[in-house]
Amino acid sequence: MSSRQLTREELAVDPVDAARLLLGSFLEAGGVRVRVVEVEAYRGGDDPASHCYRGMTPRNEVMFGPAGFLYVYFVYGMHFCANVVSLTDGVPGAVLLRAGEVVSGEDIAFSRRPAARSAAELAKGPARLCKVLGLDRSQNGLDLTSPDSPVRLYAGEPATTIQSGPRVGVAVAMDVPWRFWIDSPAVSTYKRGGKRRRSA
Repeated sequence: MSSRQLTREELAVDPVDAARLLLGSFLEAGGVRVRVVEVEAYRGGDDPASHCYRGMTPRNEVMFGPAGFLYVYFVYGMHFCANVVSLTDGVPGAVLLRAGEVVSGEDIAFSRRPAARSAAELAKGPARLCKVLGLDRSQNGLDLTSPDSPVRLYAGEPATTIQSGPRVGVAVAMDVPWRFWIDSPAVSTYKRGGKRRRSA
C-alpha cells in the first residue's frame, strides 16, 4: 500500500478533477485504513447543492480552503460525513467521500460497525465510512497532507475505469453527474434526491 501522502498542490484543483484523483486513494484514521471507491464533487457559488452556495458560515468555512483539509459535517441529526477540500484558498470546493474498502484494521472497523454483515458493508456509504474511521466533528479542519495529522490521505494507483452519475440524495442539481466510482462491492446504492425521494 502507498506510503506517499497526497500533497496540497495535487488537491488544489477543480472538485471534479480532485474527485477522480481521490478514487483509489487511501484514508487512514483511528487504526483503520480505507481505500476510497466512491466520491462526489461539490463546488461553491455555482453549485446549488453545495454547502457553500450561499456563502461562508461557521459550519462550512473549512471548505473555503486551502486544499487538503478535512471537512466533516453532521447530517440528519445522527451521521457524520467526511470531505476533502479542493480548489485554492478562498475558493470553496470539496469532495465527499461516499464509500471505501477497509484494507487494514478490519477488526477495529467491525467493532465500530458490528451490524455490518460483510467486509464490503463496513464503509459502504459516507456515514459508515466515517464510523469505521472514527471520524466526527472533532476532526473537522485537520490537515490531511501533514505527516503528523491523526487523519492522513495517501496516494493510490490511478483509477483506469471510472464511472459517473448523479449525486445521491441532493435536493437540487439532482442530475449533475458528479458522483464517481470504481468497480467495488463497497459502492453505495444510488438514491435520487428531491421530491421523488421519500423521507425516512
